Amino acid sequence: MNLDEERQSIRKELDTLRANGARRQELSLHACKRLFFDLGIRPSMAAVRELTQTGSASDIPKDVDSFWERIRSVSRVRISGGAIPKSLEERAGELLGALFEDALAHARASLDEERQELRTLLAAAERDSHEGKIRREVSQEAIQRSEVRADAAWERVRVLETQLAAANTSGSAYQEGLKASVRRLEAENESLHRRVDVEQSANAGLRDRLDALQGEMRQNTEHYAQQIKDAVAEAERRVKPMLVELDSLRAMATTYQAGVRDASRKEFDFIQQLAAAKARGDRLDAQLREQSEELDLLTRQMAALRAQRGISPAIADLLCHLASAGRLSANELESIGTAVDGHVTIPLRCPKCADGEPELSQVDGRYELLCPECEHSSGTGSSRLTAVTRFMSPAQSASLS
Repeated sequence: MNLDEERQSIRKELDTLRANGARRQELSLHACKRLFFDLGIRPSMAAVRELTQTGSASDIPKDVDSFWERIRSVSRVRISGGAIPKSLEERAGELLGALFEDALAHARASLDEERQELRTLLAAAERDSHEGKIRREVSQEAIQRSEVRADAAWERVRVLETQLAAANTSGSAYQEGLKASVRRLEAENESLHRRVDVEQSANAGLRDRLDALQGEMRQNTEHYAQQIKDAVAEAERRVKPMLVELDSLRAMATTYQAGVRDASRKEFDFIQQLAAAKARGDRLDAQLREQSEELDLLTRQMAALRAQRGISPAIADLLCHLASAGRLSANELESIGTAVDGHVTIPLRCPKCADGEPELSQVDGRYELLCPECEHSSGTGSSRLTAVTRFMSPAQSASLS
């Protein structure tokens, strides 16, 4: 039994004692005895409390101490007789008790060793028994397989005997058919021998014919070879002048290609020079246009300076103001002429559409201010002042139109 089973057995014994009316001290004492003597466990409060399921934390230690006291009292062996002192009797009793304990421990150790040996022998016997069972089962299976194989072999033997009997029965019929086949094959062999003789005679004639054809073929081959050789010689004789002419043509072609390459190189150089000259001409043309524009600007500035030099700026501004206010008549504007044109400012926006930028043009000494957006025009006038005055005055421009 293992430890759990022993504990379960102790609990059952304690339940029996409790059912018989045993008290707590008796239950605790019985639990201590079983733990110490049977299980070899030192009794403790927890172990005893676990088994008895009764008693408090102060009662169980008292019961355990009572158990140990009883053990010590029992262990003391009283030796009486003679004139042995009291202390010596107690000491001798303790020694005998210790001797008894040692003997008991030795006996328990011997018992444990014998139990271990018995368990080992039992395990070996069980193992041998198990192996014997396995071997017996294997032997039985082998015997069964052998019996099955023997039955199959006997069945095969019976089948083979049946087949042998059938073969012996049909063997005679096969032999008769074989003899007939042999006779038929011998007859066919004779006929084939005769045909072979005929074919051999025909082959001899064909062989003679083949020899004659081979001789004729050799003669024709020699004749054709001679003709080919003559044709090759004639072709070489005709080709040699052509090869010489071809070499001369190659030399001429080489010279021509060299001339073409030289001409191409000269043409490329000329194109480069032409491109450089064109680029130089373009630069000069651009410079000329820039200088012309600068000259025109200087001319206009000089004309404006000349015009401004002839009249006072204050008088010119007064005349421009009077003209824009419409206080000068057409005859007065004509009489003023171009004297104040240097002080006249061209309007930036058209008074009619307010989007266009007026453009001033001069043709044959006549001035005209025109809006390119709405085509509003001042008409031709004798001066810039007249053109601007008419352009800014819708009534005057309408009367002119």
